[in-house]
Amino acid sequence: MNPDVIALGLLWYVVFLLSTTCHEAAHALVAKWGGDSTAFQGGQVTLNPLPHMRREIFGMVIFPILTYAFSGWMMGWASAPYDPNWCRQYPKRAAKMALAGPAANFLLAIGAAVAIVIGLRMHFFVPPESLEFSSVADGATAGVADGVAKFLSLLFSLNILLGTFNLIPVPPLDGFNAVPLLLSEEGGRRYLGWADSVRAYSIIGLVVAWQIYGKMFWPIFDQAVQLIYR
Repeated sequence: MNPDVIALGLLWYVVFLLSTTCHEAAHALVAKWGGDSTAFQGGQVTLNPLPHMRREIFGMVIFPILTYAFSGWMMGWASAPYDPNWCRQYPKRAAKMALAGPAANFLLAIGAAVAIVIGLRMHFFVPPESLEFSSVADGATAGVADGVAKFLSLLFSLNILLGTFNLIPVPPLDGFNAVPLLLSEEGGRRYLGWADSVRAYSIIGLVVAWQIYGKMFWPIFDQAVQLIYR
């Protein structure tokens, strides 16, 4: 691994921590607003990544570093605790809690896109010669401008990925847990009762979702980038 790859990995990890922390903090905050203080009492309603890292040391520290070191692509996960009894009692509130995570990712992606557009118009950034996950824009000059462009590019791309991937309605993703929002309260309770019986197959759901999403991401990404360069 050369210094450029290491520097990109460090920047990617910072963006990963920011994105996953905001995602889980949003879950925890909306749960608290809805009456479940489990994550709040666990210290998850915070943008400080340390409580989230302590809860998921493997998913937020070890696995991202290993995947980047061996594949050049960083993967990981985080989680926030919740009360299953509260979910079954208030299925629509639980669904809103589930959607809060992807919503936080989309807000981060929008913020990054706005910053990129401003940078382009101020000639602080320039369009990249080749559009990549880490190069939605390049710095007009080497140094600070290029570093900021890489940071915003990763922030935009990673949060488009996290937001859309988590909306796939298979366990254990947020889209699966958001289905009760489309049902009646009683229908939502029945759905959650069924959902609890299939959560044991979550690893299969993740594999299937990733196989499906692998064909979906780049068209979604291209459309999102078009909003910046239209």
